[in-house]
Amino acid sequence: MWAGACTSSIGTWMQKLAQSWLVLQLSGSPFWLGLDSFLGEIPIFLLALVAGVAADRFDRRRVLLVSQFVQMSCAFVLAALFAFGHAQVWHILTLSFIVGTAQAFGAPAYQSLIPSLVPREHLSNAIAMNSIQFNLARVVGPVIGGLALTQLGAAWCFGLNGVSFLAVIASLLLITMTYTPTAKRETVMESMKGGIAFIRQKPEMLPLIWVAFVCTFLGIPIIVFLPVFAKDVFGGNEATYTLLLSVEAVGAIAGALLVAARGKRSNIGRDSLLGLVALGVFEALFGFSRHLWLSLAFVFFGGVALISCFALLSSLVQMVATDEMRGRVMSIYNIAFRGGMPIGSLVTGALAPLVGVPTLVGVYGIILACLALYLLVVDRKLAAL
Repeated sequence: MWAGACTSSIGTWMQKLAQSWLVLQLSGSPFWLGLDSFLGEIPIFLLALVAGVAADRFDRRRVLLVSQFVQMSCAFVLAALFAFGHAQVWHILTLSFIVGTAQAFGAPAYQSLIPSLVPREHLSNAIAMNSIQFNLARVVGPVIGGLALTQLGAAWCFGLNGVSFLAVIASLLLITMTYTPTAKRETVMESMKGGIAFIRQKPEMLPLIWVAFVCTFLGIPIIVFLPVFAKDVFGGNEATYTLLLSVEAVGAIAGALLVAARGKRSNIGRDSLLGLVALGVFEALFGFSRHLWLSLAFVFFGGVALISCFALLSSLVQMVATDEMRGRVMSIYNIAFRGGMPIGSLVTGALAPLVGVPTLVGVYGIILACLALYLLVVDRKLAAL
């Protein structure tokens, strides 16, 4: 499963690099870059509850297979549009929304699948390992994608991404699952209410959900708007963007390794907030830096902090959830975690012409660090977990 997901993630990051650069190139505006990210993520926010019910009611492997086939088809359509010279910004935006819809159903099913493959005591390490494959792909994918984009053309980035889905489809057909969905008489609405009621009975879940939203709302723009830094701040090209993205991804791998190395130690809540403080500090430094080599150091340590925080928060949620509720719990968590990404990207894209992306990213970092310090020192509910 790890190998299949890693292969597919490499293809996805090849496409992400090409898609972000081409949207900015075709439109000439950071707003459209933010809108593309918004349309790719907002279905996860809107459909999360329904997707969580699907992950608990149906065979999670089948849900994932359908999700992969839809995403693969969209990649091949985009490859054909660029190969024949018919691609326009609205094509990319539309396909981003369709892919986001497929990912909305795939995300809770995939997250719920991991605890079915490993014992509970190794869950934190498994989540960290999953972060490693994802971020390893963020290093390899942009490098291959940058070469393919500059040497072969955009169609190759999208076409190779389509082919990469075959690896994860093959792995899904090979694995053995321990969770079998049980037949239920309740309606979809009743199932959703059951998931919400479960979370309300767990007081530790609400701080996790709010922190996840704020973390992605304020933290993800450092990644989404890297093309703007590459082009407008450092006066670079695709190679500069690839360098920034790859260095951030290397930092993310280091962060995932740190989480895996900490093992089963307690104080996960405290450590996640320390990661959030570090993320805010390095995001602010990156936003206000105008020197490429300094910025590479800041984006590296920002990547370390970002993934450390994400992995630890996700581990806490998975440990709270029971298996029969896992899909719904993870879907509600995804509303916050994934919902902050499109909203943050859209707000940043809209404010960019007035303030500028670098200033916004710097201010976001300051706010994030201050909020994390408050939760760490004053309101210590999350820090105590």
